[in-house]
Amino acid sequence: MAVVAKICGIRTKEALDAAIAGRARYVGFVCYPPSPRHIAFHDLEELVADVPAHIIRVGLFVDPDDDTLGEYVEEGALDMLQLQGSETPRRIRKIKEATGLPVTKAVHIASRADVEAAIETYAGSADRLMFEPTPAAMGALPGGNGLPFDWRLLQDVKVPLPWMLAGGLTADNVADAVRASGAKAVDVSSGVESSRGVKSPELIRAFLSAVGKL
Repeated sequence: MAVVAKICGIRTKEALDAAIAGRARYVGFVCYPPSPRHIAFHDLEELVADVPAHIIRVGLFVDPDDDTLGEYVEEGALDMLQLQGSETPRRIRKIKEATGLPVTKAVHIASRADVEAAIETYAGSADRLMFEPTPAAMGALPGGNGLPFDWRLLQDVKVPLPWMLAGGLTADNVADAVRASGAKAVDVSSGVESSRGVKSPELIRAFLSAVGKL
């Protein structure tokens, strides 16, 4: 099975075009105002209008309320939700029921025990898990924050639902990350940026080219 990739934090047509041309399986959009990658709904709706149907459009949210979700979901601009906050299994189920969309739950891990706890907690509510490193310091924005970690924590783990690897990935290290973890899906954001929050089409192409060789 080939490895698939998600380019997250897209805000411009140039970045989106590079992701599409490079055969990304998922394109992600941050719907969280404190983030430098945040995109307002009216900009998102315009940006994704021509995304091919086979590419999954993912909206990243952090502990969203129902009104925020409704604004982004009701016009059909998204195909999947990524929950990046402290959402409980009960809240995840309610969000799925209200939106009709599948949910990826991002979880922070620093040990094998964290991996196992995440599986036990969310396997009955989320449709997919995303494993990323625990933030290095309090106050860091939700997400991997460009931090790599010991990918071997995921080696040979039996995960009963699809999962994705995130955190500190780049074109230079994604092959090592996949080999060490066994991941079949990878997510990148800061690793394809020329500066914080600014996506580089060239880096997107390089990352997707590296993934395409796996």
